[in-house]
Amino acid sequence: MGEAQQEDMHGKHGVCRSLLRNIRLLTGDMEHLDSHLHDRPVVLQLVVWGLRGVTRVILANNPLSGALILIALYWTSPWQCLLGTLGVLMSTLTAALIGLDSAEISGGLHGFNGMLVSLLMGVFSSAGDWYWWLLLPACLASASCVFAYSGLSTVLAQWDLSASVFPFNIVIILYLLCTGHEHPYFPQHYVPPAFMLELNGTHVEGVQVMLGIPLGVGQIFACDALGPSLLILAAVLLYSPLLAAHALLGSAVGTLAGLSLAVHPHFLHSGLSGFNGSLGCMAVGGLFFTFNWRTQLLAVATAFLSAYIDIALSNLLGKVGLPACSWASTLTSTLMLLLNGSFSAYRIPTGEVRAPEENLHRQAQWQGGKVSLRDSSDV
Repeated sequence: MGEAQQEDMHGKHGVCRSLLRNIRLLTGDMEHLDSHLHDRPVVLQLVVWGLRGVTRVILANNPLSGALILIALYWTSPWQCLLGTLGVLMSTLTAALIGLDSAEISGGLHGFNGMLVSLLMGVFSSAGDWYWWLLLPACLASASCVFAYSGLSTVLAQWDLSASVFPFNIVIILYLLCTGHEHPYFPQHYVPPAFMLELNGTHVEGVQVMLGIPLGVGQIFACDALGPSLLILAAVLLYSPLLAAHALLGSAVGTLAGLSLAVHPHFLHSGLSGFNGSLGCMAVGGLFFTFNWRTQLLAVATAFLSAYIDIALSNLLGKVGLPACSWASTLTSTLMLLLNGSFSAYRIPTGEVRAPEENLHRQAQWQGGKVSLRDSSDV
């Protein structure tokens, strides 16, 4: 009887180990999936490339996370989900047609800027949903991001920096400047400055401010509803629990920065105060630096700086009705990656960045310089 029970326990432990192993296959970068796609139809490969591009927006690289994010976007607005999907496919196809690096294409690096541009064009359009004429500039803007990304990557590679979302920020601002609020075909919403207060506008509600923290993660995809924002956070959690923790931490820091400067309550309640801090904290604390207490303090400082710069840019660009987009986190993260001195020793080379958990596992190898270059996560 004792032997039977022991065998039964061994069997249960084996099942548990097998289950955990299978679950781990669905997390992180899912590198094993690439080896199974070589002989598959091109359409299936394009779907996976596109889903990786979707997750690149939030600094992840997992096609299942990309599927969850698309579900969240569809939950928020089917029209915006369509625009985002069109953008990531258009930019990915453009990169393939002009013969850019196949590893970058399959990793989604040429898809995420196009997705953001198309998505935000729908968000800022005042023509309403299902305005089909918007598909034309969305396709053109998404394709132009590919050229901007390729050109900027060549320049920034000299300092081991990524082009990040610089192409998105450049293209969307140019588009909004070209159209404006009274354009006959592509009118835009007016974006007020962060400091613009209404009567009794300094009144904030604690519960709404707390809810603004997860909404700050959703605002990375211009999502201002709690349910879809939590689903986006779950997508990050599937890729990396550490990255999800940094996303919430950065959003909380950004919200605190907004409170300290008494921004409009709408910016706090909707998560707009938190999303740049979230991106900055994820980039520095979760991806591009090894995990220790010094880099975690740097991540918090990056989140604060990103949030304050975002408020400043929102006030400046809001005077002409333009959004600050993610300029603050992009610029701040780039500056942090250029730090020298003791922090440069903790910097992970761009080509060796993976999910934070994998970064921790490989930390000793990075310090010894024994890891072969392979592109993975990107800001």
